[in-house]
Amino acid sequence: MVLFTLTILKLWVITRSVDSYKLDPKNYIGVNQKQFLIMTDLANSSNLANRPQDVTVEIERIEASLIDFLEEQGLPNQSVLVSIDERTAVFRNITSVLTKIDNEQKARSIYISKFIAAVASGLFDAALNYLWNETIVELRNRVSQYDLSYFYDNVLSPEKRKKINNESHLNQVSDSELIEGARKIGLISDLGFQHLDYVRYMRNWVSAAHPNQNDITGLQLIAWLETCVKEVISLPLPNSAVEIKRLLSNIKKNNISETEAKQIASFFLELTPEQANNLGSGFFGIYTHDDTTSQTRDNIHKLLPRLWGRVDETTRNQFGVKYGKFIANNDQIQADRSRQFLEVVSGIYYIPDGLRAADIDTAVDNLLDAHRGFNNFYSEPPFARQLQRIIGDQGSVPTQVKEKYTLALVEVFMTNGNGVSDNALPVYEVLINQFDESQALTTVLSFEKPQIYKKLQHELCQKKYRELLELMKTKVSAGAVKELIDEIDNYEGPLNKLKSQSDFQKKLEDLKKIIG
Repeated sequence: MVLFTLTILKLWVITRSVDSYKLDPKNYIGVNQKQFLIMTDLANSSNLANRPQDVTVEIERIEASLIDFLEEQGLPNQSVLVSIDERTAVFRNITSVLTKIDNEQKARSIYISKFIAAVASGLFDAALNYLWNETIVELRNRVSQYDLSYFYDNVLSPEKRKKINNESHLNQVSDSELIEGARKIGLISDLGFQHLDYVRYMRNWVSAAHPNQNDITGLQLIAWLETCVKEVISLPLPNSAVEIKRLLSNIKKNNISETEAKQIASFFLELTPEQANNLGSGFFGIYTHDDTTSQTRDNIHKLLPRLWGRVDETTRNQFGVKYGKFIANNDQIQADRSRQFLEVVSGIYYIPDGLRAADIDTAVDNLLDAHRGFNNFYSEPPFARQLQRIIGDQGSVPTQVKEKYTLALVEVFMTNGNGVSDNALPVYEVLINQFDESQALTTVLSFEKPQIYKKLQHELCQKKYRELLELMKTKVSAGAVKELIDEIDNYEGPLNKLKSQSDFQKKLEDLKKIIG
């Protein structure tokens, strides 16, 4: 086994140039002086570009050592390791990707080291698992250094938010919630979110995290490594995220004057619609927290009216739904603060008449948590039936949660890309058949939403989305909407690319003007 360890170290040295790699004896406890000198000689030799055969030679030695050991122990040794050619493909390309990571970041990238060791050993499924672990560790680190409360307020339901407050609770946030929340608060881009979600999907269904026999190629593994490095591990904080972080800190620490509030309002005009909505949600969360000071709430009194015009109706309705949840859960203090928050902008009418909207909102959150998690085929059906019981036979849905409910059904009907939850599907079909015309329009246009277009990378999800379009044809009356459905039907490229097509975007904008 010492020979095996040394062989892996030699392989790694071979893939590095003299200028980019320095050997330090402290890093190789257990390797004797002679072995260290051998590795030093290798480090001082020419780089991989000049010695392309060395990688293959070293990988062959690793494989021979492993196979011999497995045989000695009477263990299976066939179809355990990926081919030498695939491993060589990784090592011939990995240095160019790793140069994108600075030295300080590399020093703490323990899972990247495990990723490389797994590649050398021929265990690509384990390598993908380690890569994803590194990505999640780094993303959690970035969230904790940004503004945890702002992150939690934008990604968690009120029920879950009550139990999650500090950095130690980040491991209770699922991977899908983590990358969605990071996208919402601007730590990763929409495109980065889409790419990362694809890697997450592959990790869940192809890696050692799930038992299966799916093959991963060396170039695929390198592409996924590059995605995680570019979109998370080495990505600088965007300027807009820096400004929002500074604003949130200022609100919590300092007294903001009316003059300063007017100056801050000019920054609100630079926000995208989603950033404005998320900042509004952040204000709501800060305002209703128990540990918020009166000075901070006074600051929000000055800023909220200046932001309110940029906050859309869906987000405003969610504030009312959260008020209803606080009432339903007997959280009277937070309910009072929610009402005060809405009173600042004369928004009391966003409070729902009854508590049914809050019940639907909770049921939708539970269903989506089950759908996005492990073992969703088994966990989804009970939550689907619970939602169906609340909705009833008439399919009536309060305005405050109508869009969220509709998009949730679109998401779960489209599946996770790996298979259909057979016991939940009949429930989804019944509920979707109850859609009215406004819900049908939301369904057709759902490909614009991040939680939907990320799924359109997968063949099964594209098939299910087209099935939805067919169902919606009978529910819409506007000719322009029917033409849009036909346009999508006839689109031959990947559906996740549709929203970025300039000619299609113009038709979409024209349609929105027509239908108001």
